[in-house]
Amino acid sequence: MAMMDIPLNSWLLFDHGPRYFHDTEVVTRFPDGSRHRYTYADFGRRAQQLMHALDALALPPGARVATLAWNGYRHLEAYWAVPCTGRVLHTLNVRLSADELAYIVKHADDRVVLVDADLLPLLEQVAERGGLAGVDHVVVLADRVPPGTTLPDTLAYEELIAAQPGTYEPREIDERSPLGLCYTSGTTGRPKGVVYTHRSTMLHALAGSSRAAMSIGPGDAVLPVVPMFHANAWGLPYTATPYGAKQVFFGGPLDQAALVELMADERVTVAAGVPTVWMAVADALAARGGGLPDVRHLLCGGARPARALIDRYRTEFGIPLVQIWGMTETSPLASFAWPKERMRGWDEERLADAVRGMAGLPLPGVQTQIRDADGRPLPWDGASMGELLVRGPWVADAYLGEEGGGQFTEDGWFVTGDIATGSPDGYFVITDRAKDLVKSGGEWISSVDMESAVMAMDAVTEAAVVAVPDERWSERPLVCVVLRDGASVTLDEVRAHLERSGFARWQLPDRIELVDAVPRTGTGKFDKKALRARFAS
Repeated sequence: MAMMDIPLNSWLLFDHGPRYFHDTEVVTRFPDGSRHRYTYADFGRRAQQLMHALDALALPPGARVATLAWNGYRHLEAYWAVPCTGRVLHTLNVRLSADELAYIVKHADDRVVLVDADLLPLLEQVAERGGLAGVDHVVVLADRVPPGTTLPDTLAYEELIAAQPGTYEPREIDERSPLGLCYTSGTTGRPKGVVYTHRSTMLHALAGSSRAAMSIGPGDAVLPVVPMFHANAWGLPYTATPYGAKQVFFGGPLDQAALVELMADERVTVAAGVPTVWMAVADALAARGGGLPDVRHLLCGGARPARALIDRYRTEFGIPLVQIWGMTETSPLASFAWPKERMRGWDEERLADAVRGMAGLPLPGVQTQIRDADGRPLPWDGASMGELLVRGPWVADAYLGEEGGGQFTEDGWFVTGDIATGSPDGYFVITDRAKDLVKSGGEWISSVDMESAVMAMDAVTEAAVVAVPDERWSERPLVCVVLRDGASVTLDEVRAHLERSGFARWQLPDRIELVDAVPRTGTGKFDKKALRARFAS
């Protein structure tokens, strides 16, 4: 006797939503304030029309279909239509520079790009850099192609799917075949591709819905503030759809007052975003003079939220702000800071010390270790500090085009690059980073790449980049510069040079400091710890 051998592929998840929750809503707010509203039945029909349209474009199995888009209902349709036809969904981060995007599109070998109309200028810049040389079609996520675009072979999404049938015969798809592709933000060197499989995505979705994770079910209204172009919006589209939760999308750049209004109007129960988002939302809530009574909890990841922010949501608004931890390489959900049953009687001060500030408890299926510099496991005693390693069925075992590498151990673990301490209760906290990266608004900025670019300036002999605290973005890059004799440089000049060097605007530093010399460690490396201590305030 045995269990049925049903492949764990995207059809098991996709088919469930429209079939059993056909009247549940999907709501999208556009940047102009208008809202689009339809049901899961509409979503299912249109997604299957897109499946036929992809077939009509003669894309082979396994072909990469990229999206350059904000959160919204058309993006959701692509999330499901692409993998359900045996192709691979590749979400492009709109915050990256055109140079980085050109590299990523070529490295991924994307064949089609689905793009929001307002992001066409960015895609045109990618094309100017040769990034679309292998792309056969550009599909604008709109009723029609806007006039004036310089991109060839451009189609309109609505025209593409309009004549297609609304039902599609499910495909037999190997559960270990690729479903999606996301790139890291290029923390050191070039961005690296992480490939998700149908199996890993389904297991991640099942775990992500649980009470130990996001706690999502049919009675919820879910809003991913985290972008759909970043780590699959933390898996929320793949979790909310099969469980029949109402999905609410805020399209375009953040407007915290409008976001709060949308959450209130649509009675959102669960939302997810980075600390900078929740800081802005807290101010908007205070200005509004009222809370969000339907919200059960807010999920906060991408960076460690300040204790004051967690306390503010609890005391001012009565909303739990739950810290989570994960990476692109972990699909990304790996741990959640929920209290245990025996902690139910604890006061908030004690909970805050023991739980709220932690990265959380690993989800079932995710194994963790903290190792010392020699690779030996350390005890979870609340004091021993080492590098965090993880493994599990939704954790990457290599990067696209690479076999193993320095971040994957011979005994099957992924080396996260985070320094952590584990408590006897099973919680762990990220205490530092192994490399001197800047994490701004939930996105990484490479200090090494920025240093190299600044030192290319004629006026500069040395430059060191460190992260300094920022109330809005959590961290921002500070550039410490040693000038050549008689030379001068301004912040505006540094920013302009970096932008010409390929850095995105959001990555540019807000501050420079002129120093006589960059302090060094005993091994001759830049002593960034000393710089942070000097300039952190």
